[in-house]
Amino acid sequence: MKLRTVLIISMSFFFFLGIGLAYLVQKPADFTASQNKDPLYLKILEEKDEYEWEAQNARIDSVWKKTPGIVGRKVDVDASYKKMKKKGNFDENLFVYKLIQPKVSLNDLPASPIYRGHPDKEMVAFLINVSWGEEYLPGMIETLAKHQVKATFFIDGAFANDFTDLVQIIEEQGHTLGSHGYQHKDMGKMSKSEAKLNLEQADEMLFALTKTKIKYFAPPSGSYNQMTVEAASDLGMETILWTVDTIDWQKPTKEVLLQRVMSKLHNGATILMHPTEVTESSLSDLIKQIKKEGYRIGSLPILLSEER
Repeated sequence: MKLRTVLIISMSFFFFLGIGLAYLVQKPADFTASQNKDPLYLKILEEKDEYEWEAQNARIDSVWKKTPGIVGRKVDVDASYKKMKKKGNFDENLFVYKLIQPKVSLNDLPASPIYRGHPDKEMVAFLINVSWGEEYLPGMIETLAKHQVKATFFIDGAFANDFTDLVQIIEEQGHTLGSHGYQHKDMGKMSKSEAKLNLEQADEMLFALTKTKIKYFAPPSGSYNQMTVEAASDLGMETILWTVDTIDWQKPTKEVLLQRVMSKLHNGATILMHPTEVTESSLSDLIKQIKKEGYRIGSLPILLSEER
């Protein structure tokens, strides 16, 4: 009986001792901060809402169809307090954030075209459809390299077969390669099986040159139907359209092309162009003007990512 009592007392002692030690060990330094009434701490609490963003899920928009989500962020009050306390005053540049990921991503959505990036993202992307214009591509590639801009080139499978060197140069420069189908056919008039066969022909040629799986498809002339989109989706590709069109194939003047793009520029814009003489000569000025307006120019995967 005495032994049992001793054991119970001993167990109780070590139990409460463990709780006490856990409290002392796990009690973070910022626990005190969360309880104090330091004016700096209260200032952080007062100001933090202005610096926080809600995460937004990817969704199917009624107009713009498949639209990527975007990360949110919350202010880590205690961590921010510690950094500002060390400096001695409130400084918005010392806020510490926790990123909040969207619950729904593009991959969770059904097959649907993509026209743009997220409308809160101050970035645009160049979409260059290539089924002709080989004489203008080297100059465009050189200009992109000069300005350290990455574009997305949608290559026709037949073009890739005829100009393998240009396709490989584009890839070596770090640009994203997409599919423009095979022989510039009207995909909007095809059945799903026909569209799938056409895309497989292009994919086979592009993969042979780059050893990279193609993830994006731009239908020639923007002609598509739901079967086209589903055929691309079955092959692991997103169907890509655009929100800003240079209409460079109509051979506008440089001034018209620049005004046409700059007047319609917006967050998440996808800018369609082709390898033409006017595009080659306008590209440098176009890049400068877009950057002057405060936009970043990124490849399609970056534009469609959830990063801000």
